[in-house]
Amino acid sequence: MSEVGVKLRHLEGCSRERPVLLVSVNVGRPREVDWHGRVVRTSIWKSPVAGRLRVDSLNVEGDEQSDLSVHGGRDKAVYAYPREHYEYWRGELPAADLPWGAFGENFTTEGLLERDVRIGDRIRIGSAEFVVTQPRMPCFKLGIRFGRDDMVKRFLRSGRLGFYLAVLNEGDVASGDALDRVSRDDIGVTVEDIGALYVRDRDNEPLLRRALEVPALPESWKQYFRKRLFEPDVHGDKA
Repeated sequence: MSEVGVKLRHLEGCSRERPVLLVSVNVGRPREVDWHGRVVRTSIWKSPVAGRLRVDSLNVEGDEQSDLSVHGGRDKAVYAYPREHYEYWRGELPAADLPWGAFGENFTTEGLLERDVRIGDRIRIGSAEFVVTQPRMPCFKLGIRFGRDDMVKRFLRSGRLGFYLAVLNEGDVASGDALDRVSRDDIGVTVEDIGALYVRDRDNEPLLRRALEVPALPESWKQYFRKRLFEPDVHGDKA
């Protein structure tokens, strides 16, 4: 077995032959685009970069968020998206150009899917360590990226949301690095579970209560779920 093969770790629920690795590191700077007659500032366009990059508590080297009121921050320092989902989107959007980073992700990953990854899982990549915090809930700028007003709804309904990472230990990463899940959250609420509670499984009271127990889930999500539990007429936005 090669040195790379020795480094690869295989996650629970995945086949033993399946690598778990960082396929691409993608960064982007803010740009202004015209959208329905107005100028919008966005950083959703990301491009793959080679070499090792520094990851600090708020960002990946060379990347910059445009609107810090909804993007970035410690709980959303890095956005990861599985390469496995690209095949689905190539079928759904046959005319779209889909290089790595097309969904605005900083990390394109292999071997980490929403149904297997728990909120609170700790993952080491290169010399940095991360914790999974939440799924991605896209804003209208995803529609700008693909030139489609329906893209946000399609993305949510697909369940292929990806997930955000907070940085526990700063370090450097590069494409090709192994992803080593160093610990799993004991409560067992997955990224897929949180996405389902928002999109389709809105009245699952046992799951709502379990989600509130997850230390790594951001307080904004917990406030939303408390309203769902204790103010059942509060439904929020539906996809």
